[in-house]
Amino acid sequence: MLDREEIMAIFRRTGVLWEGHFVLTSGLHSGRYLQCARVQQFPEENALLCRDLAARFKDQSITAVVGPAIGAIIMSYEMARNLGARALFTERENGVMTLRRSFTLEPGERVLVVEDVITTGGSVREVIKVVKEHGAVPVGVGVLVDRSGGRADIGVPVQSLITFDIETYKPADCPLCRQGLPVVKPGSRQQ
Repeated sequence: MLDREEIMAIFRRTGVLWEGHFVLTSGLHSGRYLQCARVQQFPEENALLCRDLAARFKDQSITAVVGPAIGAIIMSYEMARNLGARALFTERENGVMTLRRSFTLEPGERVLVVEDVITTGGSVREVIKVVKEHGAVPVGVGVLVDRSGGRADIGVPVQSLITFDIETYKPADCPLCRQGLPVVKPGSRQQ
């Protein structure tokens, strides 16, 4: 298992941690942003992280790994490769998370949901809903980074490689906005 310093060294090498004023996918603001897509551009580094995370689920009889597009597509593939499972991803269609591209899940199929970063867990809960709507069983969630400090309520067991407790703010209460710092929206989902 990778320890915190080894994970942080990978994040530093690949430019994952950013400082500034950001709007997160949740709509909250933060002075720090974790751009895990940066690590996914380096197959060897990404493979190390996903291998470590997948090992935590090896005894769960998982047959499919599902993550939300776009941030978890590469991760879904790498996790599935490590678990000997299929890799799928969900997408938004008319604002609703769904399986497209003829992807299917079988009733009773054991599914691992993956995501690169969670803050509130909103996208992961949407993917879990899709999994359940197909009659499959979400056995857990694997995330590279839990930036909620472990407080995100997902409804199924969550394993993260690393947990941060990074302060977030509602836009109306954001001290970075009050300072007049320009805000950046680096995530993939439109508000």
